[in-house]
Amino acid sequence: MASLSGSLRITRDDVIKAIGVVDDVTIAQIIAAGATVEELAEAQAWITNDEPMMNAGRPLATGRVRELVDILAELEPDDDEDRRGAPAAVNPE
Repeated sequence: MASLSGSLRITRDDVIKAIGVVDDVTIAQIIAAGATVEELAEAQAWITNDEPMMNAGRPLATGRVRELVDILAELEPDDDEDRRGAPAAVNPE
């Protein structure tokens, strides 16, 4: 079983420890990427801190880390989605 300490492939428990409770499809996508815990942590860093990483001269994420960044980005709330589902304001005149 993989643990948070090593380069073994990630498990369901590792995913939940790292990003919290998410749907089974997302967990399956992350596991299917064949990533390690370190790669998931790096992808999370890119999602939350992309400017500091680029300013530090880090190359853009590639390979499995890039795949994880794409999966994690789908979990981020989109500003447009917040407004799309809301009903239009109705003026009671």
